Amino acid sequence: MIIKTDEERTNLIEGGKRLAVVLEVLRARVSPGVTAEELDDLAERLIREGGDEPSFLGYTPEGAKRPYPATLCVSINDEVVHGIPNETVKTLKEGDIVGLDLGLTHNGVIVDAAITVPVGAPDERTKKLLNATERALAAGIAQAVPGNHLGDISHAIQEVIEGEGYAVVRDLGGHGVGDLVHEEPFIPNFGHASTGPELAIGMVLALEPITSEGKAAVVLAPDGYTYRTRDGSRSAHFEHTILIERGGARIITQ
Repeated sequence: MIIKTDEERTNLIEGGKRLAVVLEVLRARVSPGVTAEELDDLAERLIREGGDEPSFLGYTPEGAKRPYPATLCVSINDEVVHGIPNETVKTLKEGDIVGLDLGLTHNGVIVDAAITVPVGAPDERTKKLLNATERALAAGIAQAVPGNHLGDISHAIQEVIEGEGYAVVRDLGGHGVGDLVHEEPFIPNFGHASTGPELAIGMVLALEPITSEGKAAVVLAPDGYTYRTRDGSRSAHFEHTILIERGGARIITQ
């Protein structure tokens, strides 16, 4: 999506604020004993109460054999992304980490964001993983300025993740967003600076570094959506929708 009108910009910014609020409510709800389905139900209720629509519910991405059956993606520990919350019972336990990925449609404009949250008090190992992934997102956002290239974002993310001793999950990455849940360009979380398409004012992008504590390889579960690390290591995921403006990236979903 390229923002062309003041109305599109207003809807994008408002949708991002609304999504950020819902994610913070979900973050506060994460605790031992809570189920993924409870979080999904809460997300859908909050979005609809605001007069908006869940972007993921019923969405069929390219290559999928069926629509996504939930509002929220809930990915626990070795589940990398797109964990389905409402087809099997998934109960959060002390010491888990849980990725919450959510899309919201406001007046026809789609925004997308994700956080990874510790269940209970995190240990130092967990803090390090989450902090590194979140810092990688910030590094990528800092490179999202007009005249830079997509590779500048990818390279910045990779440097932080690998610099902390983690692996970049290479099969998954960020994307354009706005008119659709997933649009071009695909934004890998690794790459070379000064390569790829040039970034322009008005671009709407969802940046999402995805980190593995072990190796980078992932496998797709039989449900057709949930990706897991092949070696069973934990994974973290943070995401913001950004709008590229003259002075740099505006973070929409905060």
